[in-house]
Amino acid sequence: MNREEAWGRLVALHARIEGELGRVLQRRHGLGLSEYRALDHLSRATGKNNSMRIQELAEALELNQSSVSRLVARLESAGLSERDICEDDRRGIYTMLTETGRKSLDDATPTYQETLKSALEKAEADPGLKEAVRAFKSLG
Repeated sequence: MNREEAWGRLVALHARIEGELGRVLQRRHGLGLSEYRALDHLSRATGKNNSMRIQELAEALELNQSSVSRLVARLESAGLSERDICEDDRRGIYTMLTETGRKSLDDATPTYQETLKSALEKAEADPGLKEAVRAFKSLG
């Protein structure tokens, strides 16, 4: 298999897993995949009250500034995060996890983990994706 074929299979695996995770999280918890990942990043943030600069969150999620601004607005509307102005630098805007956000993440995490495991198992049964799944599993 050449690099382009291997890359194509990796992209197909990624798309399949992402699609399944997104559908299940939305159906069971009312969270999009980006929202779940934002909550996860915020829960791991070392800033005050699990906060991150919005720009740092954008970089962590690989989203542009406008996409992460819309994402943060959705999280705020749902009561899952809230914004705060940086005391040292009034230009810096932070977003932080709320207790509701933490509970939502805690509720959704087992679903995420189970869905990821199941989706990988299904993908491994596909002869075209079997090698890509095995390569992924060998990473950790």
